[in-house]
Amino acid sequence: MTENKTFWKSEEKELEDRQQEAICSGGQKAIDTLAKRGKRPVRELIADLIDPDTQFFELSTLAGFGMGYPGVKDVHCAGIVTGIGKVHGNWTMIMANDSRVKAGTYFPITLKKHMRAQAIAEKNGLNCLYIADSGGVFLPMQADVFPDDQHFGSIFYNMARMSAMGLRQVTISTGGNTAGGAYIVFMACESIMIDKQSFSFLGGPPLVKMATGEEISAENLGGAKVHTQISGGADHLCTDQTDAIKRARQLLSLTRPQKIHGHTYEAKEPIIPLETIYDVMPISPHKGIDGRKIIGAIADESEFIEHKKNFAPGRGSNILTGKIRIKGFPIGVICSNAAGIIFHEAAQKVTEWVVRCSYEKTPLLFIQSSPGYMIGSDSEHAGIGKYGADMVRAVSCAQVPRIQLVIGPDNGAANYGMCGRGYRPNFLFSTMRARTGVMSGKSAGGVLLSIEQAKRKAMDNPMTPEEINEFQQKMIDKYDGEAHPFFCASRLLNDRVIKFSEIRDWLAMAFEVSLVKPIGEPSFGNFRF
Repeated sequence: MTENKTFWKSEEKELEDRQQEAICSGGQKAIDTLAKRGKRPVRELIADLIDPDTQFFELSTLAGFGMGYPGVKDVHCAGIVTGIGKVHGNWTMIMANDSRVKAGTYFPITLKKHMRAQAIAEKNGLNCLYIADSGGVFLPMQADVFPDDQHFGSIFYNMARMSAMGLRQVTISTGGNTAGGAYIVFMACESIMIDKQSFSFLGGPPLVKMATGEEISAENLGGAKVHTQISGGADHLCTDQTDAIKRARQLLSLTRPQKIHGHTYEAKEPIIPLETIYDVMPISPHKGIDGRKIIGAIADESEFIEHKKNFAPGRGSNILTGKIRIKGFPIGVICSNAAGIIFHEAAQKVTEWVVRCSYEKTPLLFIQSSPGYMIGSDSEHAGIGKYGADMVRAVSCAQVPRIQLVIGPDNGAANYGMCGRGYRPNFLFSTMRARTGVMSGKSAGGVLLSIEQAKRKAMDNPMTPEEINEFQQKMIDKYDGEAHPFFCASRLLNDRVIKFSEIRDWLAMAFEVSLVKPIGEPSFGNFRF
């Protein structure tokens, strides 16, 4: 095993351990507690919900670590499981509260994760299925989760709008749904409740007693029979979770079959094995890569039809453009190469390629390993600002599905031009080599050190060599730590951290899902010529 491969396998073992920690909140004790209530962990319910022998592509598993909320350091998996699976052959977005994590209550990161899943569903035209078991907002943080746009009410706004678009919203209530949580039941196109297990009410028995003096049980206030037989707030009464899952599958059984809007070819394995990435990927995230080798390990038959291969040698070649197939899907690719610094020639090339793929209605894959656009007087005079802006404009306006895969530095404006989170890609995946931040720790340390030295000098108190080293190392640790994929994943700056060996499976799923909706017509803003 090569040194590179040994290193990356070790890094991915850390990823596995972190994912396992995320999904095992409360351990066996929490599972036993669920069993006493006639419940199973939500991932088991999801496994029964999706078609047999198909994969559930879980998103944002690492969200919620190290958030430092009042009295709560970690919110494992953000307290909600989200992901995409097939139900009767149709890709479906599934969102399931995990009652093992603070009774399924909503922290700011829970809201962000829930609404990111809804955004993916709306953008790609997917039906939504909710497994609801939530106490509503986390009350100690009500000012951060209740009144604003993108707070709790936006979940229901999204449900209403997607329903109006013809995207089915189906809810299975598997426990208590209080206050705002109740609306996940009431806002659904169809909702399922379980006898003596599901409860939905705007205010629970303690609040009712305090507000009105009425004493009433949860069952009589808002149990499954109340809402399926009296209020009409729910549609289907089931005996247990197994019955509820069967009913949900039945409700989606007559949904119009999805079709892919675009042509595909027979899927072929790469001639260069995917595992080759482990050998060719440099250990240092700041060392240049051979983009053609990365593409060759991802593409069907390792075929890369390169666009403008010979344009501006040494400067235009820091980004590769061309076409590949991934499991039969034809894709336009924009891939960082060598050091990945974007010169104005490379920006010109990418702009032209994005526009061309948009007119051809070819989806785009951005393989990002760039520390930024080239700076300095030569670049400024050559128009790096203008051509970089054109690249950003083209990426912003491209109407085709866009997916970003981060395999290295993801710094500065290169994050924008290579379709980072702010440019709303259909999906954004990171690897353990990804480093997303405004600049590297070394660069940030150098800039901030010069500022600190100037301040200290002005105070006639120059920094000692020991202080210089300590300050610079502190800044390096801070910026490199905040660029790490675990930090970014915990704050939902990517949709999943994936292994190199998973790249083809996740990209193929993402492009197939992204092609469920028809591709619109191209329309671009003004370019500077």
